[in-house]
Amino acid sequence: MKRTFYKMHGAGNDYLFFDCTKEPIPFPERVARKLSERRFSVGGDGIILVEESLVADAKMRIFNADGSEGKMCGNGLRCFAKFLYEVLKRKKSEYTVETLSGIRRVYLTLKEDKILKITADMGAPVFSPESIPVRIDGERAFGVKVDVCGERLTLNCLSMGNPHCVVFCEDVEKVDLERLGGALQANSLFPEGVNAEFAEVSDKNKLKMRVFERGSGETLACGTGACAVAVAAAERGLCERDVPICVRLRGGTLTVEVTKETVFLSGPAECSFTGFVELN
Repeated sequence: MKRTFYKMHGAGNDYLFFDCTKEPIPFPERVARKLSERRFSVGGDGIILVEESLVADAKMRIFNADGSEGKMCGNGLRCFAKFLYEVLKRKKSEYTVETLSGIRRVYLTLKEDKILKITADMGAPVFSPESIPVRIDGERAFGVKVDVCGERLTLNCLSMGNPHCVVFCEDVEKVDLERLGGALQANSLFPEGVNAEFAEVSDKNKLKMRVFERGSGETLACGTGACAVAVAAAERGLCERDVPICVRLRGGTLTVEVTKETVFLSGPAECSFTGFVELN
């Protein structure tokens, strides 16, 4: 069975998009594992299926590189809106998107039918340890000190539709992310795994971060991770609320605005190329 795919990315966080509005893809977890292999296949952080929805404009399903199904992806969400507008030709300036983390709204800034900017309403952060989930007593899991691989880390845990733990440090480039991120992801504190972010404050309302994503390992960017880092920084008084916070990742820069009610995420959304694959 030959299917068309669209390789899309947000700041280097790349996914293969498939139009499943008329025909589903069987065993998507298997397809994700096969096609995400870099050098041996197309390569990517996973696949995203575009499906019809009964409660929103469309439904987004995410399958990570290891085949696990993800609940939310901020970069994927912006690319999803671009897919609806440019590929499916559903011309709107605002979309509702059904995800496993609920319905999200995405806003397009347009000029003469061209997309200038895409902003996703990522919803309010969740701090309850039970809801993240993280096995920590209390109302929040902020400032939790944990020994990981012989290092004492201070964890700030929250959910942006998926679990995150943010660690602030002096220099993210010196962090052994594969070792520490992998250890955090496998830590028994996190029954469903976790996305581990290490971040530094580079200037006023400017952050630099690296991320070890659940199901994918280190990626060039993570939209929900950027939101989690900005929220944690605002909670700790390291950044301001209600102003754009620039979050620089290895794949590019994302802009996050933390308000009292929600978190907005803006950044690039690009289609790299299209192609065909045989799905057996």
